Amino acid sequence: MSSNVSTPYLEPYTSQTLSPPSPSPLATNPPLTALDDDIPPLSLDILSKHDDKVEALRHVADSIAQQRQEAAYSLVLHPLLVAGLVATLGLLYRHAYIQQRLDLGTATMMATGFVMSYLMAIRWAASGYLRAAEEMKWDWLVGEDGEEDVVIGTRFGKDLIGALVLRLEPNPTGAGKKKNRSLSLKGGKGVVRAWTTKLKYRGKGVGEDMLREAVRITRERCGRDAEVGFAAEHANSVRVLPEMFNAPFRRQEMKAARALEAVVGELEKRKR
Repeated sequence: MSSNVSTPYLEPYTSQTLSPPSPSPLATNPPLTALDDDIPPLSLDILSKHDDKVEALRHVADSIAQQRQEAAYSLVLHPLLVAGLVATLGLLYRHAYIQQRLDLGTATMMATGFVMSYLMAIRWAASGYLRAAEEMKWDWLVGEDGEEDVVIGTRFGKDLIGALVLRLEPNPTGAGKKKNRSLSLKGGKGVVRAWTTKLKYRGKGVGEDMLREAVRITRERCGRDAEVGFAAEHANSVRVLPEMFNAPFRRQEMKAARALEAVVGELEKRKR
C-alpha cells in the first residue's frame, strides 16, 4: 500500500505569488508525532510472573482450539467426503425425480437432513481439538527435572499477543554429573514446544521475532553453537483426525520449520 507521507508532490510548480490560503480546520489537529505517541509500544520479554505465564499458556490453548476450524475446513472440502455426499444426494435425486418414488417435499427434507448430518458429523469429528485445549494445564510447562520452561511473550502495549515456550535440555553426557543447572546446560539444546500469535497479528513478523529470541536464549545458555528445533510433540502436534485429513497441519509444520531455519541462518551470517 502506498503511503501519503512518502508520496512525492507532482503538481506543476509556479513562481506566481498566490494569496495565502484560508485557515484549514485541519491546521488545528495535532502533528503526526503526537498521534504516534498514542500507539502502544511493542515489547518482547521473558515472562517471569506466574500470571503472565498462565496468560501465555491460555494463548497456547486457544491456538489448539483454533485448529478445530482448520480440521473442519479440511473435512468439508476433502474430495473423498465430498464425493460421498454428492453420491448420496444423487441417489436421492434418482429416487425422487427419475423413479418418482418420493415427492418433492420429502426429497427436499431428506436432502437437507443429509447435508445437516454431514456438517454435524464433521463438527463432532473436529471437536477433539477443544478437548485437547482444555487439557492444557500448568504441569505442561514443567519438565521431568522439575524445571519450568522458558516462556517468551510479545506485548502490544499491555496486551499479550504472542507466546513461545522454550525448553532447554541439558547435555545428556553431563547432566547427571553436574548439579548446577547452568553448567549442565552447556552443550545442550533448545526445543520449541509452543509458538503462537493472535490471529490478527500473524504475518507481521511477531512470530519471527520470538523465534529469534528463542535462538538467542538457547545459545546464550547452552553455547554459541547450540541447536534449536521444534519438539516432535509440540503443543499443536495433536491430531484428532486420520492422517489422510492432516495435510494442512503438515504444511503448517513445514512452514514453521522453514521460519526457524531462516532465523538460524540469519544469525549464523551475523556471526561471520
